[in-house]
Amino acid sequence: MPDPVDEEVIKSANPAAFNAIPRNCTSNRNNQMKVSIIGGGGLVGSCAASALQFGGIVREINLVDVNQDLVEGQALDLLHGASLTSDQRITSSGADGAKDADVICITAGLRRKPDESRLDLINRNVALFRSILGDMKKHGYRKDAIVFVVSNPVDVLTYLAVRELELPPNQVLGLGTVLDTTRLRSMLAQRLNVQPSQVHVTIYGEHGDSMVANWSNAQIGGLPVDKYPGVTPALIAEVEKKTRGSGAEVIKKKGGAGFAVGVSIADVIHNIALDRHRILPVSSLQNGAYGLHDVCISVPTIVGRRGAVSHIEVELWPKELTALQKSGQVLRETIDKVLGG
Repeated sequence: MPDPVDEEVIKSANPAAFNAIPRNCTSNRNNQMKVSIIGGGGLVGSCAASALQFGGIVREINLVDVNQDLVEGQALDLLHGASLTSDQRITSSGADGAKDADVICITAGLRRKPDESRLDLINRNVALFRSILGDMKKHGYRKDAIVFVVSNPVDVLTYLAVRELELPPNQVLGLGTVLDTTRLRSMLAQRLNVQPSQVHVTIYGEHGDSMVANWSNAQIGGLPVDKYPGVTPALIAEVEKKTRGSGAEVIKKKGGAGFAVGVSIADVIHNIALDRHRILPVSSLQNGAYGLHDVCISVPTIVGRRGAVSHIEVELWPKELTALQKSGQVLRETIDKVLGG
């Protein structure tokens, strides 16, 4: 997703911050990295595992799930294609399999029941997530592990993981608006008939209703998006609206997202494994950026082997900044309601 063109946006908006980004960083453990996916038997977890297999960067992909038959079947299916993909170790296990993982990716979650309120679903997923964290504490985990939260509500659960795990906050991050961002880019590219990799617009804030599209820094092929032929305010509004409804549309048509979230997860993990120090809209604990405090939310974040290495404040339109701060307030209210502050 974010690539060198996004770094040019950062460079022009905040040269000092850009120059502080370490370059050409590599990890001593790159080719030895083990990734454990908790919830690896499900659609999201198994699609993430498949994307990691095709990526060929991590050494071991370990699938963890309470449904032992299902997770063993997923691992076996991946293993059957190993000779055509990458030289990796594919395993399945119980919760103890994650104790020596470099990255622990948590994808397990519950779906909404008929007539269930959003708050009730959040409370059920918080209870499930607490049990997963309890298993991690019971079996142990590496002190330099990166805990990567995908389960929803991702920002709330990322905050919970920061609070309950004995890890530095930078080692806990969530998928945040990475998936929303690639949806927006891909659909804008389709609408304009341009290559998806040439579209550079990012979504920040909550992974949810209050997310904020950063059109003020958007580019297509290095050109300001509002100057690109065919781009109009109406088109931008249309694509953003479609992006906001994409998750619900996929659930309605096929039961849930798989492929796009899988490659989104793999992209973040590959940035960690290769210590790329690329700028991604992951969710992590905020302590001042854009006036945000004590909340996990997506802002421009340098991601590397140490997780969320640092945050960068790019200049936003006043209405974007206001919306981002409002998004933080929405998350803070939800955290106070379900976690008790």
